[in-house]
Amino acid sequence: MNIQIFGRSKCFETKKAQRWFKERRIKVQDIDLKKYGMSRGEFNSVRQAVGLEALIDDTAQDSVLLQHLAYDEDKVEKLLENPALIRTPVVRNGRKATVGYQPQIWESWMKE
Repeated sequence: MNIQIFGRSKCFETKKAQRWFKERRIKVQDIDLKKYGMSRGEFNSVRQAVGLEALIDDTAQDSVLLQHLAYDEDKVEKLLENPALIRTPVVRNGRKATVGYQPQIWESWMKE
């Protein structure tokens, strides 16, 4: 497994995800969304796996701005510009991805 965890250092859900993989001795690549963001290719890969709406953090301060954008591509641009609007953690395993704390799905990845 090639696991990447996109998250924020102060995000409780991100810390839980990191701990879940660490307890199972699965090597992960941690990427701080606030510091490094997400490339367009990574974002599109995750978007294809989970859908655009799953990536939007409704609790983020500026998430209201996204509701007024009519086109998905405008929303994508805004999310790439401001990674604080992306719900965390985003966990990637190749072309598969999850958003939020999803241990059931990660468990299924281990069985493959």
